[in-house]
Amino acid sequence: MSLADILSPSDIAAALRDCQAPDSFSPKKFFQISGMSKKSSSQIKEIFRILDNDQSGFIEEDELKYFLQRFECGARVLTASETKTFLAAADHDGDGKIGAEGIHLLIFI
Repeated sequence: MSLADILSPSDIAAALRDCQAPDSFSPKKFFQISGMSKKSSSQIKEIFRILDNDQSGFIEEDELKYFLQRFECGARVLTASETKTFLAAADHDGDGKIGAEGIHLLIFI
């Protein structure tokens, strides 16, 4: 299964266009434009599973910088500041990793 099986390819493309410039990525805005904020909890868990590149159950900082490339291979890498901001927003226990619950809370709160 791919992200395009869950999210509209045109919504993914629009979300990626919105954050093309370095330091323009906003997780909440990306989730809204891509349609993730309209998905069910089970769909968000499936999206998280796809985004968790090493299938560890968490998205670590090293994986997070390639977040946009999980949606489209040619997308840019997140800047260090974007990565740290994203991590801080979704890492609710401060362990340096984002679990499925962290993504879910960031999307819906």
